[in-house]
Amino acid sequence: MTDVPEINVPALVAVARKARLNAHAPYSKFQVGAAVLDERGTVSVGCNMENAAYPLGTCAEAVALGAMVASGGKKARTIVIVAGGERLITPCGGCRQRIAELAGPDTIVYCASDTGDTIENMRVEELLPNSFRL
Repeated sequence: MTDVPEINVPALVAVARKARLNAHAPYSKFQVGAAVLDERGTVSVGCNMENAAYPLGTCAEAVALGAMVASGGKKARTIVIVAGGERLITPCGGCRQRIAELAGPDTIVYCASDTGDTIENMRVEELLPNSFRL
């Protein structure tokens, strides 16, 4: 059995901050980045992508989770979300369900400021209690 590396939250925040800078947010100017550490120790990143057809935009969390799955990851061990502004953001309802399906109820989701100075965390079960699971 291979050893799974320790979770380095500051490093994940740095990766999510970097991904945030690539966000395609020409309408809202609100850039979000995400980093997902999976069961293999692989980090997948994502950023939000807006679209003029408003409901077709994609959240950073969805992009990062999709990248995890596309690269062969099955389960998120830790998720970090970074956004600008004075308030920390948490995942939208759709991303909460995506996270619940691709992480365990005790997986920690970290929400950080764009500077990385302010950070809060919560378990997936706290983000989406009583979620639908197969």
